[in-house]
Amino acid sequence: MFSKSTYINRRNHLRKQINSGIAIFIGNDEAPMNYTDNTYHYRQDSSFLYYFGIEQSGLVGIIDFELGNDAIFGTDFTIDDIVWMGSQPTLKEKSALVGIEVVGSLLDFEKRIEKALATSQKTHFLPPYRDEHRIKLFRWLHVHPDNQATKASVELIVAIGEQRIVKSEEEILELDEAANITVDMHLAALHFAKPGMTEAQVVAKVHEVALAVGGNIAFPIIATINGQTLHNHYHGNTLKSGQMFLLDAGYETPNGYAGDMSSTFPVDQKFTAQQKEIYEISLQAHEAALAKLKPGINFREVHFAAATAMAQGLKEMGFMKGNMADAVEAGAHALFFPCGTGHLLGLDVHDMENLGEQHVGYAGKPKSTLFGLKSLRLARPLQPGFVLTIEPGIYFIPELIHLWKSKNRFAEFINYPKVEQYKNFSGCRNEEDVLITETGYKILGKRLAKTVKEVELEREKAFN
Repeated sequence: MFSKSTYINRRNHLRKQINSGIAIFIGNDEAPMNYTDNTYHYRQDSSFLYYFGIEQSGLVGIIDFELGNDAIFGTDFTIDDIVWMGSQPTLKEKSALVGIEVVGSLLDFEKRIEKALATSQKTHFLPPYRDEHRIKLFRWLHVHPDNQATKASVELIVAIGEQRIVKSEEEILELDEAANITVDMHLAALHFAKPGMTEAQVVAKVHEVALAVGGNIAFPIIATINGQTLHNHYHGNTLKSGQMFLLDAGYETPNGYAGDMSSTFPVDQKFTAQQKEIYEISLQAHEAALAKLKPGINFREVHFAAATAMAQGLKEMGFMKGNMADAVEAGAHALFFPCGTGHLLGLDVHDMENLGEQHVGYAGKPKSTLFGLKSLRLARPLQPGFVLTIEPGIYFIPELIHLWKSKNRFAEFINYPKVEQYKNFSGCRNEEDVLITETGYKILGKRLAKTVKEVELEREKAFN
């Protein structure tokens, strides 16, 4: 938890952006796995955490834009709870730590909402992403779940998006800590993975690093020999000589800030010639993206710089042909790169994705519908204080190759006979967490092995 003044200042900043009504922030409930008392790891809603800072289930907060009577409502722990959980501070004690003096029960909250509805006071809420939130909004505000996404307050979404997107100094310190531990997670895999192990064994080693320092993972670990699958959460394969291994993992600090990095390395101690060629093209794309980063540039340009560098490298290897600027504009490169170059990072690994990419990542501008480009999560001018990932990758997806080849798609740009030779290559990407500064950018955290030489040097430790 940050200082009391941090949460007061955050709420006051939001209050200056919206002139009327109240905003309700629904905290997350516990999520049972198979019965009520056996729950998944608890994670508070990020916007609730940002403005109210309390990690407790079943809470709801109000920010009052007219009178300033901000409040938190919930249920204190009973003696039965304390028997099982140990001594707990009261909700009033917790609320005082974040500068909230008005504390009440959920019944008190319902009475306050009834009064707001009776007087036609505007009640702002965010689009829900959990079913229990939808049920509560239906009960409290009488907005049917089918209509809640469209009835959510765009004014509130935009105000929160513009506030949370620029990170404060204390948030940057959190994100730097998250990045440092994330590097340690990746080094653990680099120093451990060998032929004959299972993906699950590597996952266990990576997860251990996060737990050992008091935090947790920011998202389910992606650890796979099938790197062509962008978000692969299956961990049942055995590592074999000649394969590549892709790890996408990140640390979440106790305050909820996420790291998110990817690394790709050979299951063996060294890259094969084929692996090295593809890997170095992905690095060229990565460096091309980094070189573009500065305040004022639209992230879409950063994405196209990475895509063009990648396409040029693939052309030099014989996978593509023709004019690469034209190929990228048409979307032909998406056979190998069907996603975006990066995304915002903060309290969420895809920061504020629940508020809608249209409002946050695109600042209200329309998204492309083109395959590949439609998956770009960020396409707005960068500002100092933005934190984002850079993660272009090369993916040989057999099903996608078969589909495009069967339709002779982009035959003027793609050399399908050459692609067929590599269709079982899998995929690779490197991902770093980056802060936009006044003059350019800064990579957060300590350096993660990235070049072929650096990766092979780290891999030696797994075999010695």
